[in-house]
Amino acid sequence: MGGKVFQRNFKAVMPRVVRGEGIYLYDEEGKRYLDGCSGALISNLGHGVPEIIDAITEQLKTIEFAHTSRWRSAPLEEAAEEVASIAPEGLDYVWFVSGGSEAVESAIKLARQYFVERDGVSTSKALVVARWNSYHGSTIGTMAVGGSIPRRRIYSPLFKEYPKIVAHYCYRCPFGKKYPECGIACAHQLEDIIKNIGSQYISAFIAEPMVGAAIGALVPPDEYWPIVREICDRYDILLIADEVMTGFGRTGTNFCVNHWNVTPDIIATAKGMAAGYVPTGGIIIRSEIAETIRNGSGAFVHGHTYNGNPVSGAATAAVIRYMKKHDLVTNARLQGEKLGRGLKEIEASNPIVGDVRGRGLMWGVELVMDKESKKPFPKSKGAAGLATKECLERGLVIYPGGGMVDGIDGDNFLIGPPLVITSEQVDELLAKLEEGLAEAAKKLLSSVE
Repeated sequence: MGGKVFQRNFKAVMPRVVRGEGIYLYDEEGKRYLDGCSGALISNLGHGVPEIIDAITEQLKTIEFAHTSRWRSAPLEEAAEEVASIAPEGLDYVWFVSGGSEAVESAIKLARQYFVERDGVSTSKALVVARWNSYHGSTIGTMAVGGSIPRRRIYSPLFKEYPKIVAHYCYRCPFGKKYPECGIACAHQLEDIIKNIGSQYISAFIAEPMVGAAIGALVPPDEYWPIVREICDRYDILLIADEVMTGFGRTGTNFCVNHWNVTPDIIATAKGMAAGYVPTGGIIIRSEIAETIRNGSGAFVHGHTYNGNPVSGAATAAVIRYMKKHDLVTNARLQGEKLGRGLKEIEASNPIVGDVRGRGLMWGVELVMDKESKKPFPKSKGAAGLATKECLERGLVIYPGGGMVDGIDGDNFLIGPPLVITSEQVDELLAKLEEGLAEAAKKLLSSVE
């Protein structure tokens, strides 16, 4: 009997992809789709870039794998140099893994080991504070830290729970306030929870600079990250920025934290790091943390088989060089400004688009049943799924999400095309999106009348 793929969703009807070229994907019927979300904000360079394919192929001809417990490799060292060249100043060390969940798990473990190496094995600093409405990965550890209720629901009995604060969800402020009169209460809540628990028990605070899949490109107030940085410094707590989705030019800067001139202690990243060509991720580490390990035990007590493999190193180095050569960070910023303006126009004209937010080429669209009250569609209506279906029929791929209002209701989707997108292609994306959302609005509103 032949083998069968255990599908991610057995009930979903999906086309079979056969090839990719630039920002487009093609199914087996020959239909072309504009990849409006870069897979899951991964394929930053688009599909089929010869320079990246050549770099990977050449590496495969020499050595495809060598375990990092026994070997160094030039491709990995070159990749570390390239990553450090675009990272915030002082983040010079790179630990390579195979994806975002591994990166966040590594950051959590490193934060704990750093304090053990610095203060001794008896240190109580172990807890990681995170936020509700956050997603940090799919392992048991990263899901326990994360605060995406729909993703957590069936697995929560397996977790060791971590403390959480609210997200900066200004469209639905958890404090019922308006910016700036709110005093950035969402950031100051971090200090409240630190005082309640005791800083001696907390190793780190982790957050996405812009919330990605859990809420949909949620941009914080400008004061948010500087406040968080100052609180972490004052209480001797490491700041971990989860840039798995926002890193490598996605938001119009090399890393999203650059928007606020804040330097974290650790950046967890993946996705755009190798742009989908090879499964790759990593953590970028402040020198003092790495040197504490180096001068102490000398070894990070952690690892996975495929950590730091040469092929991932070759892919990462090639991706960053390609980004620099074609100034893709600038393109992401400029085309992102045009995309944002177009999305705001759709927001103004479409009756179910409640909020549009984002930066660079990472934008979120929140769907509502009523704009004035911000009432969400019931989960039973599958609003984000319907919007995705209508866009797909018109040759546009978007990234749906939901459950962010109360853990059940709430619909959003992400728009995040490859960083190589042109002005003409932005127009194409917006036209397809406008048409798809118009049809989705018609069907959804007629179903609730």
